[in-house]
Amino acid sequence: MDETIYNHEDLFEMLDSLLKEPAEFWDDFFADRNKSVPIFVNAPDENLVSYVKSGAITGGKVLELGCGPGRNAIYLAENGFEVDAVDVSKTSLEWAKERADKRKLSINFLHQNIFDFDNKQRKYDFIYDSGCFHHIAPHRRMSYINVIDQSLKKEGYFGITCFLKGGKLGGSEISDWEVYRRRSLMGGLGYTKERLKDVFHLLEPIEIRNMKDTFPNEKLFGSSELLTGLFRKSSL
Repeated sequence: MDETIYNHEDLFEMLDSLLKEPAEFWDDFFADRNKSVPIFVNAPDENLVSYVKSGAITGGKVLELGCGPGRNAIYLAENGFEVDAVDVSKTSLEWAKERADKRKLSINFLHQNIFDFDNKQRKYDFIYDSGCFHHIAPHRRMSYINVIDQSLKKEGYFGITCFLKGGKLGGSEISDWEVYRRRSLMGGLGYTKERLKDVFHLLEPIEIRNMKDTFPNEKLFGSSELLTGLFRKSSL
């Protein structure tokens, strides 16, 4: 393998090799479906449901980044959205498709790294990320924002659920520089309301709050140890 750095993409790939969990990591993560992992529950995020029920998000084309076992993609499809759902893990997508098939739902599951996602012919009314962003290394943050900008329609919405800084479910409190000193995201980076607003400053913040705690009988996923945000792209 040629390890010479000629351009920015070469640099990014080198940094990725130091920090990014490979696809095999996520395949192993999703292989045991009986593990006690909060996101394995077959229920949508409470904030996502609130966006739909309040009418903030209406029908249209949706892109979910890092869909995992498909719980949020399934909810959106059940509510009339046309859904593309991307994940780097083939194992998680197989699980998601099984769930969707049981409900006879049509969801376009895509086995891809989000940075390889071909969005030239697709524009979305809503993009949602539940649990992907906090695993994005600092040097890829600009690439992530570019995916959102290129894929989202004008006046479209972007929703996110991520680790709260210092949260009990995860949320490393280290700085961006410290990530590279340690060569680790320490399980996932944590964010505050202010930092989330700064990162997505090109979008208009509609709502940034802690996720609400939910109970099993509600058939929703929610934990106040996570942070949620809803943003809107300008019409200009």
